[in-house]
Amino acid sequence: MALMATRYIPLALKHSPTPRIENFAILAGLEAAVRGTLISAMPLAVYDALGDAQTTSIAYFVAGLVALVWGLMVPWATRWIPRRFAYTAGCLLYLVGMSFGLVGASWSLPLALVANGMATATTFVCFNAYVLDYIDRPNLGRSQSVQMAYAAAPWSLGPLVGVWLHDHWAPAPFLLAGGFALLLLTVFWVLRLGDGKQIARARRPAVNPLSYLGRFFAQPRLIAGWMFAVMRSCGWWVYVVYLPIFCVEAGLSSKLGGIALSLTNALLFTAPAINRAARRTSVRWSVRLAFGACGVLFMLAALLSVMPLASVALIMAASLFLIALDVVGGLPFLMSVKPSERTEMSAVYSSFRDVSSILTPGAAWLVLWVAPLPGIFAAAGLGLIASWAVAGRLHPRLGAARPSRGGP
Repeated sequence: MALMATRYIPLALKHSPTPRIENFAILAGLEAAVRGTLISAMPLAVYDALGDAQTTSIAYFVAGLVALVWGLMVPWATRWIPRRFAYTAGCLLYLVGMSFGLVGASWSLPLALVANGMATATTFVCFNAYVLDYIDRPNLGRSQSVQMAYAAAPWSLGPLVGVWLHDHWAPAPFLLAGGFALLLLTVFWVLRLGDGKQIARARRPAVNPLSYLGRFFAQPRLIAGWMFAVMRSCGWWVYVVYLPIFCVEAGLSSKLGGIALSLTNALLFTAPAINRAARRTSVRWSVRLAFGACGVLFMLAALLSVMPLASVALIMAASLFLIALDVVGGLPFLMSVKPSERTEMSAVYSSFRDVSSILTPGAAWLVLWVAPLPGIFAAAGLGLIASWAVAGRLHPRLGAARPSRGGP
């Protein structure tokens, strides 16, 4: 009887099709909607609840530390928990964070920060492991660019919508972001990604959560790729957090920073064109150009800080190259990962976000002891130029199409 029942089940329901680049882009776009809605509203909510910038900075610092440790533990957890359930847990952590945010108390907002940081780390590790399982090396660049294009609208509209909702009713951004988190979880299960491709390692004993760090530090290409991700993220931190503060201190509109962020994020629609341009050259050339131009523009913004509008324009111009780095900056790492270490190295790679969330405020705190706020722009510029120098050691043909072995 059971055999007859299963005979008439549609084939598409019995067998999960191979995920496509667009499937991963949909997931990336939905997570961008969750995070984009809160990127500008969350700092305002935390500041309102805690009452001063110093306590708010401590809350973000602690949340970054927790997310860093949690992200490194995810590969160990996936040895015992199937990846589909780990990704589901990440989505549920988003909902926990939104619930704390809805309370809006001085004790609940820091917990919302921590829960959302843990959610982002979990979903990011699992998502990258899925991408490395199902997308072959020649298509990684296209996958990155399509993901950026799908995320463009959420990152463009999210900051403005989140702040607007916060001004009208403080819990509203958390309700909207929670709705997107539920949609993300639903789409993930509809796509039926399962647990990814299983490399022959299931019979090996569970690995110590930190043991794979030794393998990471033994591979210079992975270290360089991770450094690129950290510095790119630090550049975004300066743009998102310190540019609005600079505008206020310079007597410009307090909304100018948020408007600049939305305008810049709208350029994510150009991600496929950026990827095509990069493929016509090489990953090394594209990464070096983006880091070098971005670093020089940040330095010029610091030097011309006596003309605030000029500094804002230069930082916005630098953000164009940060977008280029979002498209191609992760390729040196992703193209160097061994198939047997996908999940572990995805966890290491995901730590760039948490490290930058600790490194940037810490470096800014030190800079402000000896220099005014534009000194932060200069410090970021130096870090970006250092990445330009390191990128010069990448292989010249990294990411370039290889001729077929059976060809002429």
